[in-house]
Amino acid sequence: MKVEQISIFLENKSGRLADVAGVLAQSGVNIRALSLADTTDFGILRLIVNDTEKAKQALKENGFTVGKTEVIAVEVFDRPGGLADILNIIKNNGINVEYMYAFVRKNSGNAIIIFRFDELEKAIETLQKAGVRILKGEEVYAL
Repeated sequence: MKVEQISIFLENKSGRLADVAGVLAQSGVNIRALSLADTTDFGILRLIVNDTEKAKQALKENGFTVGKTEVIAVEVFDRPGGLADILNIIKNNGINVEYMYAFVRKNSGNAIIIFRFDELEKAIETLQKAGVRILKGEEVYAL
């Protein structure tokens, strides 16, 4: 049920994103989803890729600081209120969202939301009990 995500710490300067994308391209790694958060001096690029270990190794060999975390991918209806439904389940069970990002699946009518929770196991159990579909890592990597 969990998805591996890599986080790359980047200096906030021109060309660093292109460098990451180039390393991954040369390594044959495909980006499935991404999120970028920045401050004045640095940014955190969060990626879900089709081959986490290969990406992590290639980036480290090219001087990037890379970490790996577990997140979950939740499938929701791509309609007004789809996100609100999920967040209300989480809120009503006292679970904190650390961060999230989303993308829409082609031709499916659904969106995928990537969540990092403070209590990952509790979130998985809570969402499953509510009938929410949580994707397996292999499903997300293959999108």
